[in-house]
Amino acid sequence: MSTLTELPATAAPVPAARTGGPLRALRHALALAGRSLVKTARTPEALIDVTVQPAIFLVMFTYIFGGAIAAGDRGAYLQFLVPGLLGQSIALAGVSLGTNLNDDITKGVFDRFRSLPIARSAPLVGAVLADLARYLVLFCSLTGFAWLMGFRVLTGPLELLAALGVSVAFALSFCWISVLVGMLVRTPGAVQGVMFLLVLPLSFGSNVFVDSSTMPGWLQAFVGVNPITHLVEVVRGLLLGGPVAGDLAWTGGWIAFFLLVFVPLALRAYNRRA
Repeated sequence: MSTLTELPATAAPVPAARTGGPLRALRHALALAGRSLVKTARTPEALIDVTVQPAIFLVMFTYIFGGAIAAGDRGAYLQFLVPGLLGQSIALAGVSLGTNLNDDITKGVFDRFRSLPIARSAPLVGAVLADLARYLVLFCSLTGFAWLMGFRVLTGPLELLAALGVSVAFALSFCWISVLVGMLVRTPGAVQGVMFLLVLPLSFGSNVFVDSSTMPGWLQAFVGVNPITHLVEVVRGLLLGGPVAGDLAWTGGWIAFFLLVFVPLALRAYNRRA
């Protein structure tokens, strides 16, 4: 009589990435960030929004509106405008992140990521880390172009580096709003529409282009709690001189708020959709 030998049942292997710690997840995120940087290098026109667009805004507001706003003193208005435009441009730069992520989901790129033994959060974290290069390009290109127009840093190199650090930290936290929107809406075009609907009121309802004291009282109340207002005040103080402690505390609070609220929401929306 023949006998059948039963093979012991074995559990399905668990991908190493699912059981690994934060360091492994970070390594996966850095690898995907490298993928995004290669993609950007092959399509340099993707950097137009952090190079050409801020320069156009700078020229337009300085030479078209600056004379009227600053009573003809365009040089003084340029000094006032550059730190403000840095704050606005940093916020706008994150729009493309949500757009690109939404496009990747639409094209099925995230289906491939899901089949790989990588941390679930790696695609989103990697995309955010890759955006760091865009923010650095934005800061350097805008300040460099402003210098050619006559803008001068009135403090020193350490304060300039501090302004860069605060701006990039704010951008890396604020961009998670764009990531969340990219996970929730259906098309890349919808991401742009929703984000511009959010960013533009924050930009113009702040001290980016004019002093808030010239605004109505009800609008000044909004300006006083606007995160872009406090970022701009920190950058102005660091580049032109002046107190920054209070606004720096506000900015740090907003950075913590964006990270604590929008990172979990974005990851949850990503897990549901991808």
